[in-house]
Amino acid sequence: MALTAYRSSLAEMGKCSLDACPGLGKELRQGLGKIGDGLSIDVSVKEIESTEKSIREQLQAWGKSAALHYRQRAVEVKDILLVMARTTESVGARDERCAQQINEVTAKLETIADLEDLTQMRASIEKSAAELKTSIGRMVAEGKAAIDELRVEVTNFQTKLEESEKIASYDSLTGLRNRLSVEGQIEERANVALPFCVAIIDIDGFKQVNDDYGHMAGDELLLAFATELKSRCRSTDVVGRWGGDEFIILFDCGIRVARGQADRIQEWVCGNYTVRGKSGPMKLRVDASFGLAEYFEGETMKGLLARADAEMYKNKSASHAKSEHPPV
Repeated sequence: MALTAYRSSLAEMGKCSLDACPGLGKELRQGLGKIGDGLSIDVSVKEIESTEKSIREQLQAWGKSAALHYRQRAVEVKDILLVMARTTESVGARDERCAQQINEVTAKLETIADLEDLTQMRASIEKSAAELKTSIGRMVAEGKAAIDELRVEVTNFQTKLEESEKIASYDSLTGLRNRLSVEGQIEERANVALPFCVAIIDIDGFKQVNDDYGHMAGDELLLAFATELKSRCRSTDVVGRWGGDEFIILFDCGIRVARGQADRIQEWVCGNYTVRGKSGPMKLRVDASFGLAEYFEGETMKGLLARADAEMYKNKSASHAKSEHPPV
């Protein structure tokens, strides 16, 4: 009963985050749901403490991202309103000047109509026509300048929107795509029915790094690992941080080619890493478990990821069984 209530609370918390910030809430909801699904009836005190810590870290990270997201949106809305106000003011002032100039020409034309000397009338008409042409030319030039200024402002605004989208789509620590962005990439590939594979990577023994050396060392290791992972992947591969010490790669190919690529990446990213510990630089031996699954037409994203996750844990168990000392 208590476990059911706890899972229900996590689900409700995830739902509230989605209502509060639709652009970022989905990632938190799925993260909390994964934590809830991982709880068992005979959960230990240590596991409860670890779960609470994971929940707290996810909520803190989501809170920072949501605050930054809305702060950026507020700035963008303010900027576009200022652009609109300045443009409206500029156009209004321009129209007022031009209307005044045209009225002056009109008044002169009315005066010309009362003239009886044709030579004087012709000279006055030519002068008025020149003044009218100048007014229209100035009006066109000012209109073009206003449009050019508006075009520059819109371009700047578009750049800010793209930066905001990047913030919402990329992991702040590693610079890789975040979970929400990768899920969107999976959906796109599933919709076009082209072959692709998903690889889930988990760093073995990462919790021990945080426990023994602190979270700053853990973050440094995650960043270094992500950099190596990205450098070994092809430009067509989608690389993301799935959450915590888990990463994900999308390969736009069948299982045979993807298997060879995954094996090469695993060989590359596993090895010695240097991070700053409490007493200075230190070397850590890092291994990682890979799980690979090919997309089947009509398969749900949940099913595809579950198969990749299952293979990853199978490989992790096999790796631990072969080694007397778990990798750190």
